Amino acid sequence: MMHIDQAHLNFNPQALLALNLTLALVMFGVALDLKLSDFREALKTPKALAIGLVSHHILFPAATFLLVLLLDPLPSIGLGMLLVSACPAGHISNFFTHRAGGNAALSVSISTLSTVGAVFMMPLNVAFWASHHEGMRAIMRDFSLDPVSMLVDVSILLGLPLALGLFISHRYPALAKRALKPMRIFSLAVFAVFVSGALLANWKFFIAFGAMVVGLVFIHNACALSGGYALARLSGLAERDCRAVAFETGIQNSGLGLVLIFNFFGGLGGMAIVTAWWGIWHIFAGMTLSTYWMKKPLPGQAARKGA
Repeated sequence: MMHIDQAHLNFNPQALLALNLTLALVMFGVALDLKLSDFREALKTPKALAIGLVSHHILFPAATFLLVLLLDPLPSIGLGMLLVSACPAGHISNFFTHRAGGNAALSVSISTLSTVGAVFMMPLNVAFWASHHEGMRAIMRDFSLDPVSMLVDVSILLGLPLALGLFISHRYPALAKRALKPMRIFSLAVFAVFVSGALLANWKFFIAFGAMVVGLVFIHNACALSGGYALARLSGLAERDCRAVAFETGIQNSGLGLVLIFNFFGGLGGMAIVTAWWGIWHIFAGMTLSTYWMKKPLPGQAARKGA
């Protein structure tokens, strides 16, 4: 049987570009429902912002390293888990937060700052934690990362759709209101189609190696979502802020992770498969959790209806 590190997923540069553009489309749909005043309100709660960033950039990578030590996966799989934990927050986290009745402006603020911070924190986290594990350290010997290129890429994919959506919602509020629901449905449908296609294109690898990564990703993602929520609750944040922090910790930009794996690790099978499966699984986890919270009213509110 083929070793997992010999597997090469069918993710060409065009497919990866399409993934990131699809995520940007989701981000644009979320931004249509935001106003500049929402960000001013979010910045009035620096405590919530700080807790979200600590949970994302410090707590989750550290917990991931401990999880790798505990579960002892193959070094390439462990390094893939570590890389995922160091990625900036996934754009779709804002959608899930919005859907769950969480603080969407706080979610966007954490996503934006985590993306900027990831330019420095991502290589730092990966290098630091991998250096404490013999197997991952061996893989990292030839690792290199261009933070300027990463900053440019994520700024375009996150900043442009956010700025465009905010511009439309501010300058043309009636248009934004009419376009909000159709855009939300369309962007989610496009995302679902893309993910389904990627899953089918690489089905043989998930069948062959799924037993090695499915359980790990489930545990890893559950730890991220629950850990982020627990830290926010213990810090005394409001429920809607806790939901935002949970999604900002547990929904990662795995598309960016795949790009880095193909650019800097030659598409190493263990890293690529665990990262690709994370990208698929966190959608199901995010939809499930946001649906649960959508039906569970915030204090003083009635249950929300609709996506």
